[in-house]
Amino acid sequence: MKITVLRSYARLIARSGVNIQKGQEVLIFCDLDQPKFIELLVDECYKAGAKKVKVEFSYQPLEKLHVRHQTVTTLAKVEEWEKTRLQHYVDELPCRIYLESEDPDGLKGINQEKIAKADQKSWPIVKPYWDKMENKYQWCVAAIPGAAWAKKLFSGFSKGQAIEKLWEAILFTSRVTDDPLASWDEHDKNLAARCNYLNSLGIAELHYHGDNGTDLTVGMIPEGMFLGGLETSLKGISFNPNIPSEECYTSPMRGKAEGIVYATKPLSYNGELIENFSVRFENGKAVEVKAEKNQALLEQMISMDEGAAYLGECALVPVNSPISESGLLFYNTLFDENAACHLALGMGFTNTIRGFEDKTVEECREMGINDSMEHNDFMIGYEGLDIDAITRDGKTVPIFRRGKWAFEV
Repeated sequence: MKITVLRSYARLIARSGVNIQKGQEVLIFCDLDQPKFIELLVDECYKAGAKKVKVEFSYQPLEKLHVRHQTVTTLAKVEEWEKTRLQHYVDELPCRIYLESEDPDGLKGINQEKIAKADQKSWPIVKPYWDKMENKYQWCVAAIPGAAWAKKLFSGFSKGQAIEKLWEAILFTSRVTDDPLASWDEHDKNLAARCNYLNSLGIAELHYHGDNGTDLTVGMIPEGMFLGGLETSLKGISFNPNIPSEECYTSPMRGKAEGIVYATKPLSYNGELIENFSVRFENGKAVEVKAEKNQALLEQMISMDEGAAYLGECALVPVNSPISESGLLFYNTLFDENAACHLALGMGFTNTIRGFEDKTVEECREMGINDSMEHNDFMIGYEGLDIDAITRDGKTVPIFRRGKWAFEV
């Protein structure tokens, strides 16, 4: 891929993604793929005004070794220096850039129960720090090609060819055009217009119905609102948390979901794929899950804590989005969730409450935002999905028909 194009993508992430302000710190989290692009991104972060950029690398084979050889107690321990680092993040609120490139099956065979137990032990220690940072900093999730990921998508090509093709897919779906910043500005305005329309309806419930058996009703929070694309932190700084992004999303009322929904794409969870699964809800809680592949992992996912079995997000994405029209199954949530309507089990978003700026995180959760250590998106959209909004004044308004928006703005 041409360096000029990659630099343009790096500039998009630094300026439209996290929108670095002069003097801010930046954290970049990534695997050991595409070091040249990481160099370009770090350069663009400094050019955008960053005072310090820190890169933290991860590597799936090492993660497997750590889990194999460390005890649960050791894996779960949050060292004092780690607490000091977390407090520094609370004080400085650095921008966070997450670059995904890992193998969707890269942790296959790892002891998932051990990971779960360690996460359950460490989360109560780190959670207070994250609560103090919520909605205050800019963040962006984007992607770069990893060799194993590329070969999974383009198995008939050499490694180099597969990586190039994955680069092309990432850049196309991320709207890296001749002027990416202008493209995203226009895209953000379109998403905002759709969210404004949805917010004008006074939606009490969303009813999902599909010819694959999906029949689910989800209750909305009266003070809730749809968001999409550009967001604004409590510091007044706008940013795009996902590149790419095609969704209009909200957090539903905890405890208000009834029926069954069928996933239409695999879910990559903890480095393993869960495939062909369904979730049945009663009183808002996932009470039954079935999967043809990795049933036990799905059951573990919804039992990580009390909130893991409740919905934290309802997102609307048409099947004619650029990602869907690419015809690719990415085996990566960042892309696959932006190819189809999806739900998320676990943590909800407090910034979907109107006036959240004047409320505490706890107050937003008391209004119905789900709380959990988990947030796992799974895709339910396809050409046969219809969605209706039942408004607070009793009207039924078509939102999706056959997987596409039922209205224009």
